[in-house]
Amino acid sequence: MTKAIWNVDKVHSTIGFSVRHMMISNVKGTFNDFEGTVEADPQDLTDASVDIKIDANSIDTRRSDRDDHLRSADFFDVENHPNLTFKATNIEKKSEDHYDMTGDLTIRGTTNPVTFDITFEGMAKDPMSGDEAAGFTGSTTINRKDFGLTWNAALETGGVVVSDEVKINIEIQLRK
Repeated sequence: MTKAIWNVDKVHSTIGFSVRHMMISNVKGTFNDFEGTVEADPQDLTDASVDIKIDANSIDTRRSDRDDHLRSADFFDVENHPNLTFKATNIEKKSEDHYDMTGDLTIRGTTNPVTFDITFEGMAKDPMSGDEAAGFTGSTTINRKDFGLTWNAALETGGVVVSDEVKINIEIQLRK
């Protein structure tokens, strides 16, 4: 297959995260508004071009007051930094369907390299639209403080409200 331009299909994709809360549980959330393009042969991502843009205001943890706090200057500061972005800089094939995708992740105006463990889930023709589709899953873990997300509060029992480690999970369907 040759290189082609693919668009992220938001209806069939999820960009989510989980973070330890009060040292006793994990809070999960998603971003509901995002877009992206991938120029690649989905069966060989090693020379792919990947650009993703996420609307920080679209954060959803299923609790509006927490979402509003995450949008504030304490966290994402969406008024000054409305988007999170990811641009791949290097992709290495680990095995037949597994890749390490390293790229520049920008959150709150701070850019750091991160590496996602990516799995190519396969390709299919959509029976409704006739479009060719490709699926990928991936994950990485970041330290939120590396991106200027430093707000926290101490618990009287010890520990803090929000852990530094944030797990990012993606499920992406592309359409040609």
